[in-house]
Amino acid sequence: SPSDARGSPRQSPNILESKNSLDLMDILGNLSYDVTSYDDGNGTLLDYGAAPCHNEYCPLFQRVAPTFLAVTCAAATLGTGALLVALAKRPHAWGWPQSRALVAQLAVGMGLFAALLPPVAVGIGQGWRLGTGLCSLTHLLWHWSLFAQGLLVASGSCSTAWCRWDARSRRLAVAVWAGALLLATPVALASGTVASPVTSCVRRSVAVLSPAYLLHLSSCLCLFLLLPAGLLVATLAVPRLRAGWRPGLGASWLFFGLWLPYGVGLGVDFLLQARLLPPGCDTFERFDYALGLGEGLGVLHCCLGPAAMLAPRLR
Repeated sequence: SPSDARGSPRQSPNILESKNSLDLMDILGNLSYDVTSYDDGNGTLLDYGAAPCHNEYCPLFQRVAPTFLAVTCAAATLGTGALLVALAKRPHAWGWPQSRALVAQLAVGMGLFAALLPPVAVGIGQGWRLGTGLCSLTHLLWHWSLFAQGLLVASGSCSTAWCRWDARSRRLAVAVWAGALLLATPVALASGTVASPVTSCVRRSVAVLSPAYLLHLSSCLCLFLLLPAGLLVATLAVPRLRAGWRPGLGASWLFFGLWLPYGVGLGVDFLLQARLLPPGCDTFERFDYALGLGEGLGVLHCCLGPAAMLAPRLR
């Protein structure tokens, strides 16, 4: 529980353990910890400012997050609706790399993501009352939409398979959405609810080194960091891919650009939780803000994405 997150002799300062981790969907109330501790080596007192470390992220998060998610959902709904209308009204205006088949699936992914924002906003503001099963399902659908969008953008950047909707592209679509669901499954096993001080739906209700969370973390790092890095290197190194670059492709890459900071934050969070990076008061008090801002930036993809894909067609 949050009250147990207090440093103890012969332990490094406990920043945030497993289910007490904070990010955009992990709200646990007002936290204030005394993180005075002892060094593992010789028992020497480690003084992190000679005062308790206060983390004020949670109260700010509770005030800001519901409004932010509600506004983002409204903007995403309008943008996705406009994108679908443009796809229906001007079917021949979409060509590679922004082919109609690819953009339609990206719109579905962004729409699914945006549809989950209202229950998350209500859960943050009033406590999660839908039960553990729906908490896990929400996280599963949330990440399914993210992983599917990432795989769609990646496949569209290095292949012309989406130029037409035929047997080949249909098989690719099934593979992308099935693969994304498979990659998202570990988060359903790692997430759950906690009741401290109010019931909350959190993304990590298991230990940071549990197989379910490690699989989920690996999937996120591969999607948000390794996949875009590999595609960028391949585009620069392979003349065929470099020659095929189009302005519309850059708009699709907005997804990776917005989620990159959160991917970095997840990696640093794991290093802190696993005690592979030395914790301190500054890290304890400020890191949640960085991680929350990173995820908030990523969430904006569902309202900025439709605008970025529509812009080239409106010229």
